[in-house]
Amino acid sequence: MIRAGRLCRGLGLLRPRPLPDPAGGSAPPSRQFRTGHPQRRDLFSDLEKEVVKFRKKLRQSLPGSDWDPFGTTKGLPPERADVVIVGGGVMGWSVAYWLKALKPQRDALRVVVIEKDPTYSQASTVLSAGGIRQQFSLPENIQMSIYSAFFLRTINEHLGVVNEPPIDIQFNHSGYLFLASEDGAADLEENVRIQRNEGAEVSLLSPAQLKKKYPWINTDGVAVASYGLENEGWFDPWSLLNAFRRKAMSMGVSQCFGEVISFTISSREIMTPEGELTFSRINYVCVQMPNSLEYQPVECSLVVNAAGPWSQKLAEMAGIGIGPANTQEGIKLPVEPRKRYIFVWHCPDGPGLDCPMLVDTTGAYFRREGIGGNYLGSLSPAEEEEPDIQDLEVDHNFFQEKIWPYLAHRVPVFESLKVKSAWAGYYDYNTFDQNAVLGPHPLVENMLFITGFSGHGLQQSPAAGKAVAELILDNKFSTIHLEKLSFNRFVSGEQVLERNIV
Repeated sequence: MIRAGRLCRGLGLLRPRPLPDPAGGSAPPSRQFRTGHPQRRDLFSDLEKEVVKFRKKLRQSLPGSDWDPFGTTKGLPPERADVVIVGGGVMGWSVAYWLKALKPQRDALRVVVIEKDPTYSQASTVLSAGGIRQQFSLPENIQMSIYSAFFLRTINEHLGVVNEPPIDIQFNHSGYLFLASEDGAADLEENVRIQRNEGAEVSLLSPAQLKKKYPWINTDGVAVASYGLENEGWFDPWSLLNAFRRKAMSMGVSQCFGEVISFTISSREIMTPEGELTFSRINYVCVQMPNSLEYQPVECSLVVNAAGPWSQKLAEMAGIGIGPANTQEGIKLPVEPRKRYIFVWHCPDGPGLDCPMLVDTTGAYFRREGIGGNYLGSLSPAEEEEPDIQDLEVDHNFFQEKIWPYLAHRVPVFESLKVKSAWAGYYDYNTFDQNAVLGPHPLVENMLFITGFSGHGLQQSPAAGKAVAELILDNKFSTIHLEKLSFNRFVSGEQVLERNIV
């Protein structure tokens, strides 16, 4: 955890530190640095400092002019920020919004959000199915989704902007319906007990009750089902992302489109009962602009790793997980990209307006998409069938061979359907226990994580963003206690497992 007072001291003492190598490479952090030892002067770093000073003098001598003799790229991030959020998806913008909402003085915190893809064409947020549910097995996940459902139902009270149209995320409250076979019945019933204890409204249905409620379902192989009675369904991911982004920027958050290519880090070694450990701090975030060799070092106090599927790569830039094996310095952030397909099909005689998000005993799922006989769904592949992540191409045979047989068995009218479109997106998949990673790193003292949600991040973004903002501002969780989801569990080896991964 961040020690009390550390953030305040960091925000008040932004001292100049060595700038990164202008080549902008991804060289590992300067692990040889020792506090108190003389540092090698870098000609290029000194030159960069002089250029920055010269630009400031030019701006002062030419008030009102944006002319720059060096032709700097538009959209550069600020030279200094209190909090740099790497990742402009829904998680990053949620943290940015909550930092401003919980610290409402406009200039109290300088926050910048950095996103490498201005088109958002590969962003996990906008490529998701948009579901929200409370039917998890872990209390922390249930609590986050309950809070987020309330937030979404009252979204204009939080994210509405004066003189802007009201927000409509198209929240459809049709619920989730989980089916379980005899082998999975006990787990499902235990999950429902936990969900009810946490305040979720969930009902259990026998096969006969299920058939009466949804006559279009084939109940063969179903022992029991659970149905969310409120605060479950789906919504438009793009609308939520834009609402967070628009509100945060109206509150003074800066936006930058660029890619973080390196950090400048200072380190110190401390003898602990576990042996000698290297503690470090990120002093500068080096941001390279799109389609340009130009980069901007941003001096900062805190870095939030909201890079989703690519958060492990960002962590490694800060030296996380690159140490010797079987040491704390060698423990990686266990988050990697996993490609998932979503297919849209048409079936004119399919389920009607009462169709929920149905999750079959096989793991295949679908929901209604609009009101014209269109449906959306998929299935997570088996571990040994994980598709290549080098691109977002869709394997249409996966639908024909793996998904369609399950759909046609469960909903007989799906024997006759036509696939209309498909896309692929990335999960930020936590290979350790399929749960979020929230909070600081134990050795890189000023990097905080909000990643690893393994497919349920979008729906939990309001709660998770608030939790990380609380950590930054108050050094503790206040709304929901999420200490179990810290990086420290990778050090201890204690999994926090979630059984209901879709």
